[in-house]
Amino acid sequence: MSSASSPSYPTYPWQPPAPPEPGPPARRPAREPLGHHSDLRVLRGAYRWQRRTATLTALGYFTLFLILSACVPAAMTSTVADGIPAGLLLALLQLPVTWLAIALYEHTARRRVDPLADRIRRQAELDARRGAVR
Repeated sequence: MSSASSPSYPTYPWQPPAPPEPGPPARRPAREPLGHHSDLRVLRGAYRWQRRTATLTALGYFTLFLILSACVPAAMTSTVADGIPAGLLLALLQLPVTWLAIALYEHTARRRVDPLADRIRRQAELDARRGAVR
């Protein structure tokens, strides 16, 4: 006694429910979510360039001062103006050079790093609003 059609309800209580019928495909965003493109790589590169510029400015001057002190002590002990030794003058210039390094760091942050970070932040907010999966 077999039936031509099977019932639309499960015959046994332990039988899993029928899988749902597939619906229309989900719409993909026009661009990939944040983690799948190179904006973060570009931001890391800009930040790396920023750090190197500021660090090399401050450390470069300090290294130059140390090399002059070790290799050319006669130039460092010579007087520049009113009995002030050149070494003391160069040591006092370390503070303005450090300020210059800080100013370079801030300038490159405003010019290169901050715009990239703002763009990534805006894009992440759009992705979150669209419900994109990271």
